[in-house]
Amino acid sequence: MRFRMGSSAALIVALATLATGCGGTGSGTAPAKQPTGDSAEKEAGSGSGGPAVDKVDFDTVFDTEERFEQALPDPASMAGWTPRSAGAEIEEAPEPAANCGPDADWYCARIARGEADFEAAGEEAQFDLTAFADKSAAQDACRKEKSWSAKYTKAQVSPIPGVDSYAYYRNAGGLDGLNVFMCTGTVVAQVLLEGEGSTLDPGTAHSLAQLFAPRIHKAAATS
Repeated sequence: MRFRMGSSAALIVALATLATGCGGTGSGTAPAKQPTGDSAEKEAGSGSGGPAVDKVDFDTVFDTEERFEQALPDPASMAGWTPRSAGAEIEEAPEPAANCGPDADWYCARIARGEADFEAAGEEAQFDLTAFADKSAAQDACRKEKSWSAKYTKAQVSPIPGVDSYAYYRNAGGLDGLNVFMCTGTVVAQVLLEGEGSTLDPGTAHSLAQLFAPRIHKAAATS
């Protein structure tokens, strides 16, 4: 998978559609899209919102093309899903954390952002990775996002090993969405399942998040 990097203060620039034959650097393969329905109850477990056990921490700053390319899922790791687009953008002049205000603007102090989108059976799976200059800034962003999202309905997605994870439902633009957020090291990661009239299976969201987290940690450990 090849990325073209942007360099501006604007949001991520849409990039070219991925080819299904792109190579991968990930760990493991995501299962084909899971059915919705009763499996939601099976995934309820202990729920989300609490710290995961054996959390992985790191000081690595995600500010290069290679870091995002390694961390974001690629077609080889997403069996059963059709790739749509992927890319990342480095901020030319990141906003100082001291200038950032409301919880809704939790991403204000980011230094870079990457995204990879896939589609299957009428649903879209979007992987977002928001990078910060250090762990303190990332933790502050995570705290703000948790506070801002508290008004939405909690989704019963089991905790993701190695990260502080939580999940909730949100409807936007006429589409139903299930968001899984993961806070780890210097980044905040999101898996978003979105679809019109979909039941948005928590089991599918959990599987995709379990694919994403190890890729982030592997990218952070790469010299």
